[in-house]
Formats: sequence, structure tokens, C-alpha cells
Amino acid sequence: MNKSDLLLQKLPLILQWIDMTLKAHAPYARSIADFGFHEIPKYFSKETLDSVKIIAINKIPVPPLTEMGLNQLGDFENGIYAGITYLNTYFLLNQEVHNEALHFHELCHVVQWKYLGIDKFLMVYALGLLQYGYRNSPLEVMAYEYQNIFENKATPFDIEKQIIDKLAGSPI
Repeated sequence: MNKSDLLLQKLPLILQWIDMTLKAHAPYARSIADFGFHEIPKYFSKETLDSVKIIAINKIPVPPLTEMGLNQLGDFENGIYAGITYLNTYFLLNQEVHNEALHFHELCHVVQWKYLGIDKFLMVYALGLLQYGYRNSPLEVMAYEYQNIFENKATPFDIEKQIIDKLAGSPI
């Protein structure tokens, strides 16, 4: 069985885990407005910002991919992350909740999830991890690229349009 077929077969397990994780943490979700950021709203639409949920946590929840039979993704499963995004919700380590650039990075993933849809996002993300590793996977490269632009105080622009245009024009 090739990698794509195996991932497709395991998608329902991953989706079930994401659903359970989001439901378990829903009572702790906060709005981005709670953080009082001044720069992020210059880049993202009010609609996107109003739809996002943020959960501060001690340990970032990552799916038990090896238990699901995706042993090739063990490196990702065992990685140490400051944040992770599932759909329109992202988790941040408690000590990172005031890191506006990290919020910006995770918001880029929210836009990616929304544009690609659940199944395609998961497939593209997982195949990127398998082929390139975490830091060089295409969706992470994009989020880090825009985070870097944000950190360097670029003149605000419509980041959502940029992400969508880039995704629409890419072979993924």
C-alpha cells in the first residue's frame, strides 16, 4: 500500500481524534480578541478572527499517529511544538499565549484548513511531513514565511488572499 492510500485509510481515525480533542478542550477556548493584539487584525479578516478559537495548554496535543498505524509519522508525533492548529482552533503552550507572531503563524494554518478543507489539508500536511520533514513541509514553509514577514514589520496586506492564491497556484 502506498503512502497516500495508507493516509486515506487512516483519515477517519485522525478526524475522530481531532473531533474528540476539540470537544474535550472546548470549555477552555478563548477568542483572539482576549489577547488584545494590535497588529494581527491588520492582516486577517474580522470574519476569520471572529471564528478562531485559542486554547492555552501545558502540552500540545498531537494525534497518536503510530498507534493509528502511521509509524512513518512518529517523528512528527514526538516533536516539541509551541502551537498546533486543528480546523479553526489552535492550541498554544501557556508560556506562548502572548507571542503575537506565533498566533499569526497558527492563523495562517487556519486559513489553509479553511481553503483546502479537512481531508485535503490532512493529506497535504501528512505527505509534506513524509517527503520533507516538519520544517520543510510546504504548509509549514508557507506559515513560517508569512510569520517572518510579519515579524519584520511588513506593511499590512491581505494575508488570507496571499495564502489562498499561493495554494490555488501550487501543485498540491
